[in-house]
Amino acid sequence: MKILLNKIYKHQVLTEQEAFDALIHITNQTYSEIEIAAFLSAFNMRSITVEELNGFRKAMLQQCVAIDLDAFQPMDVCGTGGDGKNTFNISTATAFVLAGAGIPIAKHGNYGVSSVSGSSNVMEHLGISFTNDTEKLNQQMKEANLCFLHAPLFHPAMKNVGAIRKQLATKTFFNLLGPLTNPAQPKVQMVGLFHLQYLRLYQYLFQSSEVRYSIIHALDGYDEISLTADTKVIFNTKEEVFSAHDFGFEKVQPHQIFGGNTVEEAAYIFEQILKGKGTKVQNQVVLANAAIGYKTYKPETDLKDAVAIVTESLFRGKALEKLTILKELQ
Repeated sequence: MKILLNKIYKHQVLTEQEAFDALIHITNQTYSEIEIAAFLSAFNMRSITVEELNGFRKAMLQQCVAIDLDAFQPMDVCGTGGDGKNTFNISTATAFVLAGAGIPIAKHGNYGVSSVSGSSNVMEHLGISFTNDTEKLNQQMKEANLCFLHAPLFHPAMKNVGAIRKQLATKTFFNLLGPLTNPAQPKVQMVGLFHLQYLRLYQYLFQSSEVRYSIIHALDGYDEISLTADTKVIFNTKEEVFSAHDFGFEKVQPHQIFGGNTVEEAAYIFEQILKGKGTKVQNQVVLANAAIGYKTYKPETDLKDAVAIVTESLFRGKALEKLTILKELQ
């Protein structure tokens, strides 16, 4: 580890193999917690390279508890987190709205690190038990059109660094790895990034895969469509910048999408939205994200039509029905 740290401190980059080996050693607990913390922090001092991120990704996937959900052709809706905005759980609500609209979802998530509540915090609070059992996850997909994949159950590396990340309380390269390491490896992904500079990096990695994707970054720093500013979206074949008006909505203020100060508050907001009792702004932010998610899965769909489809899912109780079924399957 000392050699790698000195290399990073000298502003040198790691090869893909060095990055791969480092993450294997982290997973195997070869390094001390202090060494791991130093390694994670060092990457906050400069941008990660494509080779480094790909090496970390390959190591994560090699050690992953893989799950085969290909029969359902699922999609993942996952942000990196780390934007420091503490919004309500937009991507999680979006996932349920999409499931209600007929899009199969394999949602990859984890506990919040740099925010009050991650997707796993909300799911756990609402009574969803985490599992990596293939039979149970397949049943969830069949009956709810959605399953939740709690990252530490599938990734030993994430489990081993969880406490360290929580103590650091800041984003690390593990934020970037989350959307890239869904254990089901879905062929359709909607990914939100906390920094504009990483859009090209993700695009490069996705271009060398068979994934149909949308990569999202709100230009004022959110890792999702916030409607607080324009949002840049990169699809497989084009790039677009969307304003709130493109969805038929109005621009909103940051305080209107605040996620609460506790997990309990975050879970309450999430459930109220799925019940159709969210605020106008909360609903519109979720619907904007869900519309882009729908277009990611079905690119031929017109944006206005996509908005109408996901609106029906939310306000006719289809999204809430998926949550209810998931609870009943516990």
